[in-house]
Amino acid sequence: MGPEPGSPTIRFGDGLELDARAWELRRAGQPQKLERIPMEILMFLAQQRGQLVSREQIVEKVWGNGVYLDTDNSINGAMRKIRQALGDDSGEPKYIQTVTGLGYRFVAQLAPDTTAAPPQTAGTTQASATTSAPANAAAGVTPQGTGQFVERRRAPPAAPPTRGWPATVWWVSAALIVVLCAALVWALRPATREAATPPAHGSMLAVLPLANLTGDPAQDYFSDGLTEELIAQLGNTDPQRLSVIARTSVMRYKDTHEPVNEIARALGAQYVLEGSVRRDSGNVRITAQLVRASDQAHVWSRQYDRKLTSVLALQGEIAEEIADEIRSTLGQRAAGVPARVARAPQQYEAYDLYLRGRYFWNKRDPAGFSQALDFFQQSIAQDPGYAPAHAGVADTFAMMSNYGLAPHTEAMVNARAAAVRAIELDANLAEAHNALAVIAEDYDYDWRTAEKEFQRAIELNPNYATAHQWYAQCLALQGRFTEALAHSERARALDPLSAIVVADHAVILYFARQYERALDASRATLAMHPNFGRAPLVPSLVQLGRSQESLAHLNGAPTGPWDWALRAYVYGNTGERSKAGDAIAKMDEAILREHVDPFPIRVTAYAGMQDREQTLANLEAGYNERASFLTTIKVDPLYDFLRDDPRFQDLMRRVGLR
Repeated sequence: MGPEPGSPTIRFGDGLELDARAWELRRAGQPQKLERIPMEILMFLAQQRGQLVSREQIVEKVWGNGVYLDTDNSINGAMRKIRQALGDDSGEPKYIQTVTGLGYRFVAQLAPDTTAAPPQTAGTTQASATTSAPANAAAGVTPQGTGQFVERRRAPPAAPPTRGWPATVWWVSAALIVVLCAALVWALRPATREAATPPAHGSMLAVLPLANLTGDPAQDYFSDGLTEELIAQLGNTDPQRLSVIARTSVMRYKDTHEPVNEIARALGAQYVLEGSVRRDSGNVRITAQLVRASDQAHVWSRQYDRKLTSVLALQGEIAEEIADEIRSTLGQRAAGVPARVARAPQQYEAYDLYLRGRYFWNKRDPAGFSQALDFFQQSIAQDPGYAPAHAGVADTFAMMSNYGLAPHTEAMVNARAAAVRAIELDANLAEAHNALAVIAEDYDYDWRTAEKEFQRAIELNPNYATAHQWYAQCLALQGRFTEALAHSERARALDPLSAIVVADHAVILYFARQYERALDASRATLAMHPNFGRAPLVPSLVQLGRSQESLAHLNGAPTGPWDWALRAYVYGNTGERSKAGDAIAKMDEAILREHVDPFPIRVTAYAGMQDREQTLANLEAGYNERASFLTTIKVDPLYDFLRDDPRFQDLMRRVGLR
């Protein structure tokens, strides 16, 4: 491989020049030693500057197709040499950003007098927001022509225990968390001013899972719960200057020993908070240290030891300490920090049960939702005035409806009642407004209310990744793709290792008819989670005219109704109507056997065959049940063959999308 003909010189950083004609990297006019492979990769990244380039694209560009050498190690070695040559091998890279598991992005600021042309694309393998890592969609994948905004996340490795800690431990631990947050903000504010290029939303902080030093693995849920509280409180402290990585992404690093700078680079964080929790007879100890990723310096460390002899006296002591810290650091924003304390339940058992509920809710599977609902309801029984538990019930019923795990009307009515109750108890609870927005969108087809509630949730907690993610979906369903992608990117920044966030980004790209980018994003999702059903990989391939390739991704013997519906969808697009008809017959048998919601499944199959009457009949049946899959009809390519039909246009009007 050689330089691209006519490529310009790119000037960036501290006197660096990348001259494609001379095939040379120079610093202050002096050539820098760089071997052929690293130079090839650097040139390629620079030509795609600002775009994320996958490792597979690098392999194809530098080594070509059909290469079976150890390209992973070759790329890693080349990237180390590139960073050394650029002087970009610190914990906070200035020129080349690494997105773990996805690829690399050339992010250097160009010199004002640079002659560089606009970034190029890579043809059929153009760089996109995600990797094109190969992955196969497993059998049973939920098709993405149906438009059901459902979520599935990797489950934690084990269920939490059924026993808890003494009430005083919970109260003291929660209070210590507040002290820790206030002290951390004091330490972080001067440090953030030292950052050379802070992100648009200020500094990014990753709170790693607190280590459980109790000696009892059954108490992991306790340390995990305190980690989540830290993330929530710090995220609400000063969101304009401090963003906090979401729980989903940081939990990937539970019980790992990766270097802090590598974790920070993968998460896009400038600072990392590490800590541990220990409890023995009558005492609680929380230790924490703040590390700056760029040089791995320990900016700040604290150890909190408290006796449990007098909880009320201890609460007063901590409240005074918080007030002093707030007055010295956040000025007029001080009142925002202790607001979360006001949400504490009256009974410690209610908080304990709520944490267990969120643990299971995050599994995003039928059994997890069932257990989550049970724990949230037990929490409410302990303390009927605890707003987060009501919000948890609302989230669970709404997701059970969207997953087809409960009758739509019954589930959404229950979800609304719980969300309204949560807001009555705490009008500033972002989770409750977010749940109400989903209900307005997916059940009421009330787009104005949905948008207002999403915006309120984000206003209350700008670091709430799920609110940005779901609001992005709401905007995309209305065809407002520029706004949708902006919020989707924000969700990805806050939760970079979340498969559902990347998958929903892929869905938005698919709806926007950016099929190549949607395909890359789908593959990135499946690289994180091979059995993930949200990614629109098969529909993207079909829309690109690669239906036979899409069949190769439907591996394994089909068993479930969605398996057969997908095959009918693909066969319909290839004109193999006999095979499509056989798949539909198998699909109907599976629907009767499994007692699932038939309408979105049948819509996918019949739309693939472009059967107007059957598709419209099943759409009408779904509308009569106020089903959520109707919300995609304005933008889903699945329905393009119906857009000139007056009956379809009337349906769009009734769903509020025309």
